[in-house]
Amino acid sequence: MPLTSTALKGEASREVQEILAKAAEGNLEEKDALRLMKAEGIDDLFALFNTAHEIRKRQFGDKVFAYGFVYFSTYCRNNCSFCLYRRANRCAPRYRKKADEIMEIAEMLKKSGVHLIDLTSGEDPQIHSEKGYRRLLSYVERLKKELDMPLMVSPGVLPKTVLRELGRKGLDWYALYQETHNRLLFSKLRCRQDYDERMKAKTYAREEGMLIEEGILIGVGESREDVVDSVYQMKKMKAHQVRAMGFIPQRGTPMESRPSPPILEEMKAISLMRLVHPDRLIPASYDIDGLKGLGLRLMAGANVVTSLIPPRFHLRGVAQAELDVESSLRTLSGVKPYLQKLGLEVASLKSYRKWIEEEKARLPGK
Repeated sequence: MPLTSTALKGEASREVQEILAKAAEGNLEEKDALRLMKAEGIDDLFALFNTAHEIRKRQFGDKVFAYGFVYFSTYCRNNCSFCLYRRANRCAPRYRKKADEIMEIAEMLKKSGVHLIDLTSGEDPQIHSEKGYRRLLSYVERLKKELDMPLMVSPGVLPKTVLRELGRKGLDWYALYQETHNRLLFSKLRCRQDYDERMKAKTYAREEGMLIEEGILIGVGESREDVVDSVYQMKKMKAHQVRAMGFIPQRGTPMESRPSPPILEEMKAISLMRLVHPDRLIPASYDIDGLKGLGLRLMAGANVVTSLIPPRFHLRGVAQAELDVESSLRTLSGVKPYLQKLGLEVASLKSYRKWIEEEKARLPGK
């Protein structure tokens, strides 16, 4: 069924109706955002999702963007308690892709019609111990030169000097997630990592001409107040892409016995992000539960399909390492028919480039 208002009707409570009316006009206060995050009744929830959907449609029409995902190294020097690829996890599949293979994968993704190549890794000790981060810089330079595609990197915390070099090489996006803006919870999730250093790296990236993506995890011990705080923290940092991902337990990690949260909690967070960040990009990740959850996330206000992975290269995902990869369902051609059933279309690359150019023009010093 297409994602239209007629598919999402509900008689919400008067309080929620009044809050959503203000939100639709761009006037959502934190206390009202918390009331929405605590919504439980089906009519209140449908009204929330419908409002977020209508705001997304007002900003972007029925067009969505699609990101190709290249997890080029699953080695990591960190010991995040939630992550499959944490340093101490002997259950994690490990590999490092070479430059030519990265290029081949990226070329296939470009031909498939994605709008962006997302070059992701753990904080690989080889990359982070290398003088001048030459390998990472060479990957970015080659991809930008040979493919001329929008490019995102998320290799962890990078020094200011390296971020400057990446900006000079034309990198478009720097993704670095806090997972939470509750400092105590952060210390439990990202063990022995510096909260402020991570935040500063995003500030430096913006100053060097890159767009930034921020993200949070849902279902890892946060309160709903924490979720609301994170949504507004993202607004303060002027993030260009904001995301919420439901936690998936990973074998061999301290949190492997923790259950995943109900998808409704992630949907509420996505809708809240759309209400507070009406013109930002918000991902609907394939990486959590595949096609069955993609439509729900799009219904909640997301407008980017992420974590698309080509088969045959033995690439891994983040939350679901192998989900639908080798069956080719996790490709743009595999997703398109589903998007069409939802009444959505894949946007043109030209429109995505335009969005990036307009946002970059607003960065400091531009």
